[in-house]
Amino acid sequence: MSVRVRFAPSPTGFLHVGGARTALYNWLLARREKGAFLLRIEDTDRDRSSLEMVQAILDGLSWLGIDWDEEPVLQSAGIERHRADAVQLLERGFAYRDFTDPEELRRLREEDPARALVYPRSQADSLPIGEAEERARADVPHAVRFRVPPGETVWEDSVHGVTRFRNEDIEDLVLLRSDGTPTYNLAVASDDADMGITHVIRGDDHVSNTPKQILIHRMLGRALPVFAHVPMILGPDGKRLSKRHGATAISEYREQGILPDAMVNFLALLGWSPGTDEEILSRAELVSRFSLERVLKKGSIFDTTKLEWLNRQHLARLPMESLADMVLGELGEHRPRAEAWQAEDSARFHAAIELQRPRSASVRDLARQLSVYLAEGVTFDPAAVAKYWEKSPGVVVGQLQAVREALEGIPWNAASIEEALRGLAETQGVAAGAIIHPLRVALTGQGVSPGIFEVLFVLGRERAFSRIEAALQALRSRAG
Repeated sequence: MSVRVRFAPSPTGFLHVGGARTALYNWLLARREKGAFLLRIEDTDRDRSSLEMVQAILDGLSWLGIDWDEEPVLQSAGIERHRADAVQLLERGFAYRDFTDPEELRRLREEDPARALVYPRSQADSLPIGEAEERARADVPHAVRFRVPPGETVWEDSVHGVTRFRNEDIEDLVLLRSDGTPTYNLAVASDDADMGITHVIRGDDHVSNTPKQILIHRMLGRALPVFAHVPMILGPDGKRLSKRHGATAISEYREQGILPDAMVNFLALLGWSPGTDEEILSRAELVSRFSLERVLKKGSIFDTTKLEWLNRQHLARLPMESLADMVLGELGEHRPRAEAWQAEDSARFHAAIELQRPRSASVRDLARQLSVYLAEGVTFDPAAVAKYWEKSPGVVVGQLQAVREALEGIPWNAASIEEALRGLAETQGVAAGAIIHPLRVALTGQGVSPGIFEVLFVLGRERAFSRIEAALQALRSRAG
């Protein structure tokens, strides 16, 4: 039997972390088993659903690299089939027409919840034979309810094992509302059967819906899918993840510069174990090793520190061509200059990226750091100026002039630059740091940077000399 799974979001909001993880687990199983991963948009809440949210969900899945098979299905397109299934249940005696006044039932729930549980059925069964159908033909408002049988509903959950519900605790659920629209459990059971779904993988919050859907499947004579209920994602306080814990929409993490492969790696480990202590896993490794048997029973804490760490690990492993393209996309006003730089000297452009890569938490962070090399000039940090320039500005002027002279005409690579500057320090009888620290402020405006020899190389001779000259002018104006 070929595996067919589905992700069924409601287009009433953005793709959030919990939904993205559910989609990922379904996708991983489908890809491992060479089955099909399907999308069903549950848009029957017409007031809250929107095409904008549908597109946002699709965009979120696409960014994560979770591709789907076959065209996405709209649940609203199956309403006539849902109604037909309800009629089948009526005809087989597994459902009944409920003419109870909704206000009366509400009042009864407040007064006697136990009686309210069975009241609609007792009222329906007290009607003379054929009267319910006569009322329905006369368009008397009513709902259609499922007749929950006695006993218990048991299934083997792929995560939790044997799971059972006493049927007497399940209310005769409404299948069709008084306006003829189907309710959630009927629509889901009908759609899963129609789409040939073999495995239903979803959050623990759906466990209470499962016995209702199992009963509908059984009374319609349909095969049951395998059910797997994955644990909730929790905030640092141990409560279900929500907006109060910070960003929860996938789009927000994308905006923060999280890489899709890092997010997929992180989401996979939020409730699933690879069976080892490994934490950095590629998409291919996740596909080959994923199984429902290793999904955890307890909720997992959403740890942003762990996500940021994973992002750094995946950033470090990105091929240069992919990384360079991503960086260009984040450079904004500096992009034209960066593209020209890459076209003229790709080796030096890539060297600049590699220089900043270990110091970056995200592609966005990397692009921000790279902009130091692309800007026309630098802004001098007052603290760095005070520490490395202001004590002896005249000495610094002399050193920067000597640096420029030492670098004239040498081959422009980090090794030659280092040799020239260390030689200058030896000639002057000073430690190399006495030259390097003031020079760093001149080139970057900061007191801290990557290795100064590499910084000079990636800046290029012309831009490096231009910045040294700007620093000399700033120092002379201070002295004057």
